[in-house]
Amino acid sequence: MEDSLEYRQRLLQEYKRAAMPLFRYLPWLEKSAGTQASSIYQGQDIGAHSIAFPVYDATLLSFIKEVSGSSLMDRNYRYIYTRNRIQSHEDERRLIKRAGWRDWDVLKGILSYYVLGGRTKAVLWSQAVSEGIFFLVLEKMKEIIEYWDKPFDC
Repeated sequence: MEDSLEYRQRLLQEYKRAAMPLFRYLPWLEKSAGTQASSIYQGQDIGAHSIAFPVYDATLLSFIKEVSGSSLMDRNYRYIYTRNRIQSHEDERRLIKRAGWRDWDVLKGILSYYVLGGRTKAVLWSQAVSEGIFFLVLEKMKEIIEYWDKPFDC
C-alpha cells in the first residue's frame, strides 16, 4: 500500500497543506542564516542580581507560532534523533540533504527538536536560524512537494 500512487498523493497533499504556509518565511530564514536572531536584553534597569533574558526577532516569533500550531510538530522528536544517531548540526544537515518523501518524519523531527525544545532552552531557536537548520528543513520540504506534486508517469 505504501508504494501505491494514491497513497503517495494523499500523503503529499497532507504534507503540502501543512508546509505551504511556512514557505513565506524562506527568504527571511535564508537571509538570517549565519546571524543571531536574538539578543540579550540590556535595559537600564538591569541590576547585578537580575536575570538576563533573550529578545527574539519578531519574524522568528511569528514563524515559531505558526509552525507550533501546524501538524509538522512531532512530540516524539527524540526518537528521530536516537534512531538516526543525530548528535551534531552536520548530522542534521546530512539527513536533511538526503531526505525524500518517505523521510518526512525525519524532517518533522528535526524541526520539532528546535521549535519545541526552544520553549525550554532559549538558545535553540536562535541556533536553528544561525545554523540554517530551519531554512534547510523548509527548503527540503518545498523541494519534495514540488518534485512529487506532479503526476507520476511510467
